[in-house]
Amino acid sequence: MRWRRLESSRNVQDRRGTSGRAIGAGVGGLGIIGLLIALFLGGGAGGGGGLGGLEDLLVPVEPADVPTQQDPQFQGLDEAEDFVSRVLGSTETVWEQVFREAGAQYEPATLVLFSDFTRSGCGGANSQVGPHYCPLDQTIYIDLDFFGELQRRFGASAGDFAQAYVIAHEVGHHVQNLGGAMEQVRQLQQQDPANANEYSVALELQADCLAGIWAHSIWARDNVLQPGDIEEALSAAAAVGDDRIQQATTGQVNPESWTHGSSEQRMKWFSTGYESGDPGQCSTFEV
Repeated sequence: MRWRRLESSRNVQDRRGTSGRAIGAGVGGLGIIGLLIALFLGGGAGGGGGLGGLEDLLVPVEPADVPTQQDPQFQGLDEAEDFVSRVLGSTETVWEQVFREAGAQYEPATLVLFSDFTRSGCGGANSQVGPHYCPLDQTIYIDLDFFGELQRRFGASAGDFAQAYVIAHEVGHHVQNLGGAMEQVRQLQQQDPANANEYSVALELQADCLAGIWAHSIWARDNVLQPGDIEEALSAAAAVGDDRIQQATTGQVNPESWTHGSSEQRMKWFSTGYESGDPGQCSTFEV
């Protein structure tokens, strides 16, 4: 397995099979696609843009919902666990170097694999929300069933590099959080709510560019990047474009409601990061 050529991160928790249950308030029966629509079409507080939208979709956790087990330690025995740990480990390598060159220290994110429901610093992480980053606990939450749904409904590639792109994108949000961009965008959204969606789009496109920086670092490794890998990542980026999802789900495209950017924009900014390998090229907005 080519991913075994990469370093493995110990910052992975596999909670599959130990999830709690959601009680009362939450996302109900919308399903993963309904929640993706809510995220991408502007659901959430403050005009529906960006950070507040995700937090409003997470399930409030009652004491009875929280599993009593301790977080399981990384074992690396499961193929999926090993895959995400090595993708995460490779992101840690590239961002540790970037931060070090800037005179700063990179603090790695934690990645939680779960099924159905688990606790989160932002509330209850429900599998129907899809992969997401919680800035309050600096943790990425992923239910692997998301990738199959993305392929079936929106035509994303089923390849492993498409999945790696999603992880790298969420790590990009962690980088934004550490660097202060996420908080600055939140402040801008509060000060200028009429343009909250535009700020959200810029933040998401920058995370795509940062994912491209990671992909560039993989290109520099021997015998890891394979023919078709970048096309897989671009396919995944296109599949989660606001226009693609709006067209598929409503038959209409409304750019004013976008919060993540069009398919073309998402592919463009991933390509910018990949081709340049320079985080300085990822200035999709001025903050």
